[in-house]
Amino acid sequence: MKKLVIMMLLVATQTSLLAQAPKVVVSDKEGWHKIGETTVDFTKETDEILIIGANKFSSLKIKVTDAPINLGSFDIIFDNNEKQKVAVGQEFKTPGETKQISFGGEKTVKSVVFSYKTINSNADEKAHVELWGYKTNP
Repeated sequence: MKKLVIMMLLVATQTSLLAQAPKVVVSDKEGWHKIGETTVDFTKETDEILIIGANKFSSLKIKVTDAPINLGSFDIIFDNNEKQKVAVGQEFKTPGETKQISFGGEKTVKSVVFSYKTINSNADEKAHVELWGYKTNP
């Protein structure tokens, strides 16, 4: 019985980890790198992108394609669990992107959580949201 419970917990943990699919950043080259993406629709209003690997960036921005969204804000969570809240409060037509958010030097980014509202232009449309990071490698 104990083995069955442990197996069920392992399967549940694996399923929830696969749903998040963290982005593995392998390049340390200077410049912009797409470090995560998700498709958003009317079912929820927040998403988190987990980042592992070469995750030191000096700036971030979010790009939106395929359908418009109203991006309320996003939180950048760094490796020391420090959080930087970025208020946006703007509707993005497609294609669109946020302004560049600079950190004043490279920092290790653990994840980004963003809050949005989809705009009901067509019920079949889903917005594609990409997270981009800039590496300076001084």
